Amino acid sequence: MADKMSRKLVLQNGQTFYGAPFGAETDALCEIVFNTSMVGYQEISSDPSCVGQAVVMTYPLIGNYGMTDDDQEFRRACVGAMIVRDYNAQPSNFRYAKTLSEILEENGIPGLSGVDTRQITRILRQEGSGPCLITDSGTPEAECMARLAAYKAPHDHVQRVSCKRPWYARTSKPLLNVVAIDCGLKSDIIRRLSDRRVNVTVMPSTVTADEVLAQKPDGLFISNGPGDPKDLPHLVELVRTVRGRFPIFGICLGCELIALSYGADTYKMKTGHRGGNHPIRNLRSGLVEICAQNHGYAIDRESLAGTGLEETHDNLLDSTVEGICCEADQVYAVQYLPDNTTGPKGTDSYFDRFVGIMLENKEKEAALHA
Repeated sequence: MADKMSRKLVLQNGQTFYGAPFGAETDALCEIVFNTSMVGYQEISSDPSCVGQAVVMTYPLIGNYGMTDDDQEFRRACVGAMIVRDYNAQPSNFRYAKTLSEILEENGIPGLSGVDTRQITRILRQEGSGPCLITDSGTPEAECMARLAAYKAPHDHVQRVSCKRPWYARTSKPLLNVVAIDCGLKSDIIRRLSDRRVNVTVMPSTVTADEVLAQKPDGLFISNGPGDPKDLPHLVELVRTVRGRFPIFGICLGCELIALSYGADTYKMKTGHRGGNHPIRNLRSGLVEICAQNHGYAIDRESLAGTGLEETHDNLLDSTVEGICCEADQVYAVQYLPDNTTGPKGTDSYFDRFVGIMLENKEKEAALHA
């Protein structure tokens, strides 16, 4: 990694930050966001929900414990770029495999260090997320601003990270079979379901309702993923078609798709929620949990009226909707990440609930045929 400040970050408002490169020394033109997690840079860099995003890490020291195969959330790095205050090129880890810089370089992703991430975060909080450009320090200002002005947000993020054909995750002595729609499925979700003795059939985001029904699943899981849920009208229609036939559980993007399928609306947030320390409140129990989040879209609360959906959780920082359900259809969804490996523990009870409802249904069906 070069030590000289040979690269720069240019924001939409023209502000420029010079820094040292790590990873691939290539240009990146993408949306810039910030993440407040203190640990988990590997999981963030490999989270499909971050595809095409330049992620500013607000915690200053990044790279100090390296990268290991076991902690990958996806088969490759997904971020558009990583922007950090201090990058550590000599990590310490008894499981150490590679450095963050090596992984980013292998995947053609630039990194930038030595910049004032606190100032950048303040700008994003005030002005909202928008396009940014990472390029050589000598790139003319006029060229940078022209490229930023020409930026158009992609609408194919999910297609870029979803699997292309079905695949299967099998566990010993399975109790249930679930279809998971891969909109950017993280590996830890499969582990959470496998730990509960659930066989999972993972299907691409292009799956049809008939293909899901042909599997005769005990339940349907709709995964997290990147981008605008309104870019996936076929999945909205799929949920509308199959709901009520078996339990459905969605997280993050899956939560938004479920909301749209019932006639509710979603919107792009000013900065989004990205971090491991968001307080949410269970509106039924009144309990507050600290959870991990990674999303830039939210559900319009007022649009839930008359849809048959009930709000189950809200965010104590900005009062956004964090969970919805339709008990009659056995449909449940949360906006946060109950599977997160680097965030607080104890937020994965919805996996238990999902599995419990499917088991109850199987017991009732067995009793009818006894």
